[in-house]
Amino acid sequence: MKKIIMAIFALISFANADIRNVVVNKAILSKPMKIIDIRTPAEWSKTGIIAGAHTIMFFDEKGNMKTDAFEAKLRKIVKKNEPFALVCLTGSRTAVASQFLSEERGYENVTNLQGGMSKLIREGYKTTPYRGR
Repeated sequence: MKKIIMAIFALISFANADIRNVVVNKAILSKPMKIIDIRTPAEWSKTGIIAGAHTIMFFDEKGNMKTDAFEAKLRKIVKKNEPFALVCLTGSRTAVASQFLSEERGYENVTNLQGGMSKLIREGYKTTPYRGR
């Protein structure tokens, strides 16, 4: 019975989740939306960041999720019902983070920017230098 209740809860949570998967491009970035770059400081320094993006690590350098620390910082930037987008290097980490935030933490309007910074840079997007905070 407990497993059935948990499965129903998971389905309801998933049904309420609104994860948008959008292939990243310059046009997407021109729309007014908060962007959270979930990569590591080394990655931000190496490639730069999207102008105006907020930098918050979701995974540490060893690949461990830092969910509580991430969400504590995220709550200072977006509300749970406010639309925002996540970007990483290729879109793999943001797929995981988007699903976690939507299904486990109740964020309602998460956009995963597929292709990530790699795609943007390949297409000639000029990043903003990261200035450590």
